[in-house]
Amino acid sequence: MNLQIKGVKSKKGWGMLCGVLAAVCYGTNPLGALKLYAEGMSTGSVLFYRFGLAWLIMSIVLLLRRETFRVSLRELRVLLGLGLLFTVSSLTLYLSFHLMDAGVASTILFTYPVMTAVIMALFFHERMNAVTLSAIVLSFIGVALLYRGDGHTVLPWGGVVLVLLSALTYAVYIIVVNRSKLQLSSFKINFYVLLCCAVGMLVYSLLSGERIILPPTPTSWFYVVWLATVPAIMALVLLVYAARYAGSTTTAILGALEPLTAVLIGIGVFGEQFTGWLAAGIALILAAVTMVVLGKKDNTTPTSPKKGETPSPQSPHTSA
Repeated sequence: MNLQIKGVKSKKGWGMLCGVLAAVCYGTNPLGALKLYAEGMSTGSVLFYRFGLAWLIMSIVLLLRRETFRVSLRELRVLLGLGLLFTVSSLTLYLSFHLMDAGVASTILFTYPVMTAVIMALFFHERMNAVTLSAIVLSFIGVALLYRGDGHTVLPWGGVVLVLLSALTYAVYIIVVNRSKLQLSSFKINFYVLLCCAVGMLVYSLLSGERIILPPTPTSWFYVVWLATVPAIMALVLLVYAARYAGSTTTAILGALEPLTAVLIGIGVFGEQFTGWLAAGIALILAAVTMVVLGKKDNTTPTSPKKGETPSPQSPHTSA
């Protein structure tokens, strides 16, 4: 895909549209996952077919782009590390869907930009200002409100731990991508990450005793293809253009539509509850993330990136 957009304003508008569509595509993760769980498929099977099919599609994309599959030993080590992080992040998120409402899980997952800021401050001496500290406090309060559920019952602590682990590993994933300075296209990075994830799901299934089964019905095949294309490949391509034309800050803010999409799907399709406590928790988390994003100086202009430059991921689970 190589679209030529003329004019700064038209580029900005196109980028914002791509950012909206990318976030909505990512937000459909629970739709495919919960439908496949209802069809009797295990977490390992769902993610194996999702990653495996997405990897095949990415392989075709690389062939069409005539990109070499060759990487250096250093790049391979980094890619294997990214694959491990992404496997853990995706697995813990999908496991949490068994324990809690998917919309709530997707919202807690969106704390990853705050975690990224904290890690950068603690381990890489990045300055933490008052805005970041305020965002951390707001995100903690937001998660606490979500944990209270309807004000009387609480979310299962196991589910909350799984989602927070998913957010943490994805935050580390982003930091590794940005600091490793991989001179690879986002397509090649995702090719190797998806391959590692598919293999990781095989290993997980063997260790957990879960058997990888074929999707049992045409409906389940539809949702497997959906997960591999809509919240993965389509969202990845749209995100590249959003970051390129709208800027990383705008793209990250538009990413707030991801958990909102997941919440709406949970309520409208799966009958998940939506209470005042949940609304307040969601609002605080989105506010915290927006504060962190706006607190970062955005140097991205609506122009094409240099050859070999990889746009930084701004929304959770680029391939998940």
